[in-house]
Amino acid sequence: MEHRLISPTINRIAFVGNYLPRQCGIATFTTDLCEALAAEFSEINCIALPVNDTKEGYAYPSRVRFELIEKDINSYRSAADFLNINNIDLVCLQHEYGIYGGRAGSHILALLRELRVPVVTTLHTVLRDPDPEQRWVLEEIVDLSDRIIVMSARAVEFMQEIYHTPSEKIDLIPHGIPDVPFVDPAFYKDQFGVEGQIVLLTFGLLSANKGIENVIAALPAILDKHPNVVYIILGATHPHVKRREGETYRLSLQRLAQEKGVEEHVIFYNRFVSLEELIKFIGAADIYITPYLSQTQIVSGTLAYALGAGKAVISTPYWYAQEMLSEDRGVLVPFQDPEALADQVIDLLNNETKRHAIRKRAYLFGREMIWPQVARRYMDCFIRARAERRRLKQYRIKVKALNQRPGELPILKLDHMRRMTDETGILQHAVFTIPNYEMGYTSDDNARALIVSVILEELGNNEAQDLASRYLAFLWYAFNTKTGRFRNFMNYQRCWQEEIGSDDCHGRALWALGMVLGRSNTPAFQSMASRLFDQALPAILDTTSPRAWAFALLGIHEYLRRFAGDRMANQVGRELAERLMLLYQNCRADDWLWFEDRLTYCNAVIPHALLTCGQWSLNQTMTEVALESLQWLANLQSSGKGGGHFVPIGSNGYYLRGGERARFDQQPIEAQTMVTACLEAYRVTMDPRWKKEAERAFEWFLGRNDLHLPLYDPTTGGCRDGLHPDRANENQGAESTLSFLHALLELRLTESTLQSQSAQSVEACLQ
Repeated sequence: MEHRLISPTINRIAFVGNYLPRQCGIATFTTDLCEALAAEFSEINCIALPVNDTKEGYAYPSRVRFELIEKDINSYRSAADFLNINNIDLVCLQHEYGIYGGRAGSHILALLRELRVPVVTTLHTVLRDPDPEQRWVLEEIVDLSDRIIVMSARAVEFMQEIYHTPSEKIDLIPHGIPDVPFVDPAFYKDQFGVEGQIVLLTFGLLSANKGIENVIAALPAILDKHPNVVYIILGATHPHVKRREGETYRLSLQRLAQEKGVEEHVIFYNRFVSLEELIKFIGAADIYITPYLSQTQIVSGTLAYALGAGKAVISTPYWYAQEMLSEDRGVLVPFQDPEALADQVIDLLNNETKRHAIRKRAYLFGREMIWPQVARRYMDCFIRARAERRRLKQYRIKVKALNQRPGELPILKLDHMRRMTDETGILQHAVFTIPNYEMGYTSDDNARALIVSVILEELGNNEAQDLASRYLAFLWYAFNTKTGRFRNFMNYQRCWQEEIGSDDCHGRALWALGMVLGRSNTPAFQSMASRLFDQALPAILDTTSPRAWAFALLGIHEYLRRFAGDRMANQVGRELAERLMLLYQNCRADDWLWFEDRLTYCNAVIPHALLTCGQWSLNQTMTEVALESLQWLANLQSSGKGGGHFVPIGSNGYYLRGGERARFDQQPIEAQTMVTACLEAYRVTMDPRWKKEAERAFEWFLGRNDLHLPLYDPTTGGCRDGLHPDRANENQGAESTLSFLHALLELRLTESTLQSQSAQSVEACLQ
C-alpha cells in the first residue's frame, strides 16, 4: 500500500449502526465500511457500537465495544458517555429509521446530543414525503452532524430541496462493493449444480415489497423461448418480517411457482450467506433482477453489488436504479409488469452482444465503488469534518439544569405495579403498600395499566409485554358484547358487579386500546385490541360525560397514527370533538375559559384531547381553544403568579363557578393529566413554557406541593393516594401509582423525541 498522510487528530473512529452477524443490509454495510477503513488505514483504530433488536443480542466480533438496546433510551445516553470518555476522535453514524428506537427512530438523538466529538452521518433512507416526526428527526440529525453522506444524486437533491441542508455539508459517496474480477458466469455455475443453464438471480432479505412474484409470473413466457432458464432467489426472510408473519411471503412465492408450472425452474436458497458465498452466487448469474415495488428507494446495496460485479441488470425504475442503470448500464421495466419483464429478459438472452456490452459498462462504472476507493473517500470526509469543526462547537459545554437532565428524573421502578398485579389484572386499592383484595379490580385501572405498559414497550422495557398481556386480557373479559360496553367493577372472586360500567370507564378503555393499536408492535396485541376497538367505538357516541369523550378522543388519535384512513374512527372523532367545542362556546366567559360550569377531576384531559384533534383534523380553531383553556387551567392551578408550585383542584368539593375552590384532597391523577396535556402542547407549539408547566406538575409528586411532602415512594416504586390538608394518604393504590408512572414515562419519552433547547441556548450564548 502506498504511504498516506493521515491527520494526526484522527486515531479512533466509532461506527454506530447495525453489525454482522445481525441479518440486515445496514449491518452488512456498516461491517464492510468499518473493515474497509481498518484495512486501508492501518494506523486507525476502528470500533463499532451496534444496536440490538433482541434481548439475546448477537455473537459480535471483537471490534464491537459497546452494544445499544434498540428501545432503551438510557442505553443511547450510556453509549454517548462511553464515546466521550474513550478518546474517540469521530463518530460515523449509519441512519435508517427502522433500526433505532422511539418515534421515527428518535432515540438516536439522545446519543447525538450528548456527544462531544465530530459526527459524520450516512443516510440510507431519504424520504421525499416524510411525516412530521420523520422530518423532524432527520433535520435534527443533520443539525447535530458535522457532515452528511448520501449515496445518490437524487438524495443530494432531496436533502437540499426538502430538508434545506446546505450543499457544502453534503458529500456524495457511492455504496461500497467488493472488488471482484470480471468473469464469465459459467466459472461458478457448477458449484450450484446449474452448469449449462441460464441463471436469473435476485438476492436480499425477503419481504413482500421485493416484487419477486412478478419475476415468477414472467417465467412461463421466458421458458417458452429459453427452456434452460433457472431463477435463483437467494436470501433468508427478513428477521423482523419472520417474527411478525413467519414465512408467509416465501410460501406464497412457492405456491405461485406451482400454479404457474415453473416450480422446477425456481430455486430458493433460504440462507443469509457470507460475502464469499454471495460473490459466487452473483458470479454465476447471467442476468440480475431487482423487481422492487416502490419507486421511493434511494439506495440498494444488492443492485450496487450486482452492477459492480459486471452483471446484466434488469430492474424496476426505483430512484436508485434509474440513476445507477442510466447510460445503458442496465435495463428498466415498469413496476408490476411481468410481461414487460419477460420481454426484456428474452431480448437480452437473444442478443448476447448487447448483454455483454451492458455488463462491461456496468463493471467499469463500478470501479469507483469498490471498498478501497470508498474507504478513502470516507476518510477524506472524516478529515474535513474534523478540520471544519469550529472551536466553540468542538468544545461545546454540555450544561443542563437539573430539571432538564433526564438522568435526574426518578429511576423507573415497577416493583409496586408488579405487586399490585396478579394473574387476573391489577388490583384497585392497597392498604399502605399491601394489595387490598376486598376491593377487587376495575377496568379503569387495567386500562390505565395497559397505557403505561404500551409506553414501557415503546421505551424498550423487557417486562412490558408480559404486563400488557394481563391488562389487555382483562379488558377483553370486561367487554359485554350484549351491551357494547365495558363492565368496570369486578370483585376478587372474579364476579362482575354490574353489566355496564361508567361512561368514563368506556372512554378510558378506548384510550388504552388506541394506544395498543397506535404504538405497540406486538401482532397478537394489535389483533385483539382491533376487535375490541371496533366493537366498542360506536357506544361512545351514546355517552354524556365530556371526560369520556376526551379519553376516547385520545384513543382515536393514537389509533389514527397508524390507521389514518379509517372513516368510522374519523367520523366518531369529529363528532366528539365538535361536542367539546360546543360545550366551550356555550360556557366560556372572559373570566371562565372552560367547558363546564365546574372543575372536577381529570380536568386537563379535555384540552389535551382537543389539542390532538386539532392536529389530525388540521383545525386551527380547535387547537387555539385547547391552548387557551389549558393555559387558563395552568394559571388557576398555581400557588402564585409567575411560577409557584402545582396546586390541583381538590376532590373534596371541586370548584363550582362562582363558588369556593376546594384545596384538598389533591389527587395524583390531576398531576398526571396536567403533565401529559402540557407535553402535548409542547410537541405542538415547541414553546418551552409548556415543558416547564409539565415539569412543575410532575414535581408535585416529588414534594413541591402545599405540604412539601413527596407522594412518590422511591423505596416501593409506588405513589401515595393523595394529599389531605395535614398529611399524605399513605395507601398506594393502582390509580395513584399508575398516574405517577404514566407521567414519568411521558417525560422520558418526550425527552427522547423533542429537541434539547438548553444545549442550543448555551451554544448561542457562546457564539
